[in-house]
Amino acid sequence: MDIAIDHGKCIGAGQCAFIAPEVFDQDDDGSALLLVERPAAAQVSAVWEAAESCPMSAISVADDRERTA
Repeated sequence: MDIAIDHGKCIGAGQCAFIAPEVFDQDDDGSALLLVERPAAAQVSAVWEAAESCPMSAISVADDRERTA
């Protein structure tokens, strides 16, 4: 799984940190931070949800494996 944050798009809404706090946090300015480059299998669903919930689509996720809902 590859996770990327476009900091130019991030407005600090915090949805990512709320949905997947083991993977995302926010810096002092509110911008998203990636805590884990390779999340555990149990976190994959939350990472996808966080990316989909970002109001600015600042998080992109790529995964070679089939996504399970």
